[in-house]
Amino acid sequence: MKFKPAYLKITSKEFKEKIKTLYKFYEDCTLCPRKCKVNRIKGEKGFCKATAEVEISSFHAHFGEEAPLVGRGGSGTIFLTHCNLGCIFCQNYDISHLGIGDVATPLEIADMMIALQKSGCENINFVTPTHYTPGIVEAIYLAAKKGLYLPIVYNCGGYENEEVIKLLYGIVDIYMPDFKFWDTEVSKELAMASDYSQRAREALKEMHRQVGVLKISPEGIATRGLLVRHLVLPQNLAGTKEIMQFIAKEISPNTYINIMDQYTPYFKAINNPKIARRITAQEFNDAISFAHKEGITRLDKEVPKKFWLFF
Repeated sequence: MKFKPAYLKITSKEFKEKIKTLYKFYEDCTLCPRKCKVNRIKGEKGFCKATAEVEISSFHAHFGEEAPLVGRGGSGTIFLTHCNLGCIFCQNYDISHLGIGDVATPLEIADMMIALQKSGCENINFVTPTHYTPGIVEAIYLAAKKGLYLPIVYNCGGYENEEVIKLLYGIVDIYMPDFKFWDTEVSKELAMASDYSQRAREALKEMHRQVGVLKISPEGIATRGLLVRHLVLPQNLAGTKEIMQFIAKEISPNTYINIMDQYTPYFKAINNPKIARRITAQEFNDAISFAHKEGITRLDKEVPKKFWLFF
């Protein structure tokens, strides 16, 4: 085994201390920037509507992720229910907003991880993990004892508590946050999180401090580092230009970024005139240009669009 994930390098004592510290967040929940301060261990629910019991929607090899994550065996995705964001255009609203899934213990999640590894997956990819971080970290600890050796991907919405991210040092190999919005009013209207940009900037800086830019093996597989996703929105509502400037100047122009063109007005978006359509070819091409002007060249896809996209 050429690659050794971060969680196999720390001591069992340090691992357990991190788990213990993270579980304390549930008692007066401040796992995310909303800081609802509900006691989730007693079943109380805050904005995300989740208790301390981890709920899983599905787990399987996913071949639709970024190429360095997919490889030949796929990314071993574990989809978690609920979310700490309230995006009105969420394409997974049945999972994130409606919470469709089943409770799974840390031991059961560990067994899922081992099953994904045995099936040939390239990594373990936790999708929307923020509000379940304690249980996830415990599951990783248990899976490591069962023989897990794949990189851990923290696939989140970018709305993170920097203090919690710091506790994940030595656990997570690949951070894959979204950077959804730059403007305060836009993030307030579209995701009910006026402080989104500030919290995302803090989180990305800490993530990069821990793992650096994305490292890819000679076989084309991501092993460690930061991978940022950015969804282009109609009318440049996402603030792509400002986000690319931030990443280039305060993270690294060598950051691996997936500028995504698949925005579709799912969920409640069709009722908002600002985002009730798909993006145009020009809007996507402009987004790519913004990145290039900042010296960002590690883009997951940048084929110029020559057609118009409509809903």
